[in-house]
Amino acid sequence: MRFSPALRAKLDADGLPTTRLEPPERGMRHSVVAASGGPPKLSITVLLIRRQKRDAMKPEIITFFDETTFTASHLVVDRQTNKAAIIDSVLDYDQASGRSSTTSADRVIDAITERGLALEWILETHVHADHLSAAPYLKEKLGGKIGIGDQVPLIQKTFGDIFNAEPDFCRDGRQFDVLFADGETFQIGEMNARVLHTPGHTPACITYEIGDAAFVGDTLFMPDYGTARCDFPGGDARALYRSIQKILTLPNETRIFICHDYKAPGRDKFAWQSTVAEQRASNLHIGGDVSEDAFVVMREKRDALLSMPRLILPSVQVNMRAGHFPPPEDNGVSYLKIPVNTL
Repeated sequence: MRFSPALRAKLDADGLPTTRLEPPERGMRHSVVAASGGPPKLSITVLLIRRQKRDAMKPEIITFFDETTFTASHLVVDRQTNKAAIIDSVLDYDQASGRSSTTSADRVIDAITERGLALEWILETHVHADHLSAAPYLKEKLGGKIGIGDQVPLIQKTFGDIFNAEPDFCRDGRQFDVLFADGETFQIGEMNARVLHTPGHTPACITYEIGDAAFVGDTLFMPDYGTARCDFPGGDARALYRSIQKILTLPNETRIFICHDYKAPGRDKFAWQSTVAEQRASNLHIGGDVSEDAFVVMREKRDALLSMPRLILPSVQVNMRAGHFPPPEDNGVSYLKIPVNTL
């Protein structure tokens, strides 16, 4: 079989053979034989089927970007079963009025229902300090389990003390449905997912590796913007460096999906996807051969100049409770606290 130059180039790019096809013997499938008369190879049909199966195991990813909090929420879909997970959802919150709304979450719900998807998981990469989670609202509307890393009790203990939380506030993570350990695996439909503990930004941060994609939360930003801050209580720049190195051991072609983007200087559009190879080669803070000590010095100097996130006080109080506001007081109103001269 002869191949056109265009088809030959495509097959070469896909790693498929471009050698001639010999007529099969009766009852035998086509087999590809090297033009030089070398050993038989798998047929193009078989290889194409294998590629289709491989591609089918790659998650479909639909991203919802909230420009108010600069947050990327990722809807991860198993193409085979139409089962899905949402990672790092957003509940809209107006700090001036103290009112929450569900516009951002409703966009996710609309996309899920229009596609006929079944939401299995509502996943958090960590207790966010810059937006409120919509996890309880999504669970109420669509079902699914709320998951986070199993080190979240560290966050609950630290910030439970800072906010002098109510006596009944549990600090063992029980507000979440599932606490994932480092290396733990789970399923989204028929897709395999694996959890990596990637502390540094907070001590409880995790990365979700799903198919050919990794959802890194606030650990990494786009290569032209760098890496996450480490100056929150429990943050650790040295731990962040090691966590990033852990992420960068994934295959070069692994798609990296971040949680926040702020448009680096010279870039006009928000972005949220890169690859391991791109991060390793050109990340502003970690790319190339940056040493651990050099990274720590850079990160700590930079963090000393940063202001606190605009929504850190409401966000942490809500998110350490798996997206629930503090319990209402005697008058039926829920209150968020402002610790004065503390952070």
